[in-house]
Amino acid sequence: MANALGYVTETKTGFEGTLAMMSLSAPLIIRKNADKTAPAQPDYRIFAGDTETEIGGGWIMKAKSSGKEYISLTLADPQIGPRRIYANLAPVKGKKGRYALLWNPGE
Repeated sequence: MANALGYVTETKTGFEGTLAMMSLSAPLIIRKNADKTAPAQPDYRIFAGDTETEIGGGWIMKAKSSGKEYISLTLADPQIGPRRIYANLAPVKGKKGRYALLWNPGE
């Protein structure tokens, strides 16, 4: 069973929604990285809170088994805790343009 860390809705520039964890709830923006110049740089930049503090990045990945693309996220901020959190964006069934941030403990 996957744990949802929040939900976002697709926009023209990426995704917007809420990061909703037990100890932290904040507005969340996942914005396409218009400044990407190298493959190692993230495809998306992640911002949280009313001040839009940058807390991570997102990379477009391809699933080994299905070949489908998905977005893998890495979040890091002192309010989250001492370790990075890894998550994947997954579509919410029956809600077009709506995605869940699913915790990925395997990273």
